[in-house]
Amino acid sequence: MLDPVLLRSFLTVVDTGNFTRASEHLHLTQSTVSQHVIRLEESLGCRLLDRAQRHVLPTEEGERLLGYARSILRLAEEARESVAAAQASAVLRLGAPEDFMGSTLMPTIAAVEAAYPRLRVEVEGGLSHELLRRYRDGELDLLLVKHWEVDADCHAQWPEPLCWITASGSPPPASDTAVPLVAFPSGALYRQEMTAMLETSGKPWHVRFSSPSLPSLSAAVAAGLGVSLLPAACVTDEHRMLTPEEGFPTPDGLRLSLYARSRLSDAGHALLRALAEFCEQRAAQVTPPA
Repeated sequence: MLDPVLLRSFLTVVDTGNFTRASEHLHLTQSTVSQHVIRLEESLGCRLLDRAQRHVLPTEEGERLLGYARSILRLAEEARESVAAAQASAVLRLGAPEDFMGSTLMPTIAAVEAAYPRLRVEVEGGLSHELLRRYRDGELDLLLVKHWEVDADCHAQWPEPLCWITASGSPPPASDTAVPLVAFPSGALYRQEMTAMLETSGKPWHVRFSSPSLPSLSAAVAAGLGVSLLPAACVTDEHRMLTPEEGFPTPDGLRLSLYARSRLSDAGHALLRALAEFCEQRAAQVTPPA
């Protein structure tokens, strides 16, 4: 089988006219280029170059080889480009928290897809524990997830401060009544932490509104349906943060972590870098509650 590396050195010597210019063009030493041609001649059992003249010329056998050599190298390059294009066109499955599903994360994904037109990103939203299970089961290629303790194989992580919120202008719940909660469904991280903190403080509670949608929870709090424990990044002018003096101690923050499969295409690595940059900027903008 003809070695494309040897063929490339042979063609470059013919095209440039001597070994010195060929070595400069290939970024190899002159002796390496010479050895490549010698090995090619030995494998074919004939001389390919006439070295007797100042301008190196192909022999008759060398001229016969030229066309084949160019075709072989051209096909090798086409194969490489085809494989690269196939990688770039592969579907990437990204899991992300519900609060990233709106306009927050979409511009980042759109920018990567614009740079890699063959790329298609399928985004799956959901609760963190469900997304992490799906990633572990091999259903997702990249994952943004929130949890208390980050696993050792995460690519990067950032703080995710939490705070107690109620409707803007609303007083805290009366101390002699059960705290009305606006909460995710049972099993969700925020709900677990919220109920655990209330029980530790000896506060009775009941769930007044439940939804797997973070925008729905945010709207329910703003409408005065109850109190919730949500990321500080979700607080708007329609909300007010409850303080320890009002009986709601500052919670420990979560961690936002980024996971990715070890074998990603160039487009996949571009998306991974874009997600990390997005999370860096997001972390810088979130002010932990006082």
